Amino acid sequence: MASTTNPAVIFCIILVFLQVSCTVSRRPTEGKFELQQNVPAVMTVNGFQEGEGGGGPAACDGQYHSDDEFVVSLSSEWFAGGARCGRVIRIVDPSNYGINAKVVDECAGCDNEVGASSHIWKNFDLDTSLGQVDMKWSDLDF
Repeated sequence: MASTTNPAVIFCIILVFLQVSCTVSRRPTEGKFELQQNVPAVMTVNGFQEGEGGGGPAACDGQYHSDDEFVVSLSSEWFAGGARCGRVIRIVDPSNYGINAKVVDECAGCDNEVGASSHIWKNFDLDTSLGQVDMKWSDLDF
């Protein structure tokens, strides 16, 4: 008995293979920004609650955020037109202690700055009256 393979079955197998390979090789943020690692920055204190600093709601979601959250704003260059909205970055102090924080806002007009909530400052055991400290940050790719 001769074995025959249905062309429709072969077509479906090829189609599934192509869909899987395209999905695996593509990253959701591809083309929007380059992943950054150990970028030197100045961390400043930023208020994310309504009425703090005269700013409006966060650029990413149009919401205010509690200063008890791990949230940050990034300088416009790093904010990448909102491409990092909702992404998690890792902020690392000079002793190599790190904290993960969610990007929720843009710091327009800032250069090389990560605006961090007071909660982040407290977890680094830093006094917010310092105003700014040198840190490094990295994109977390997951």
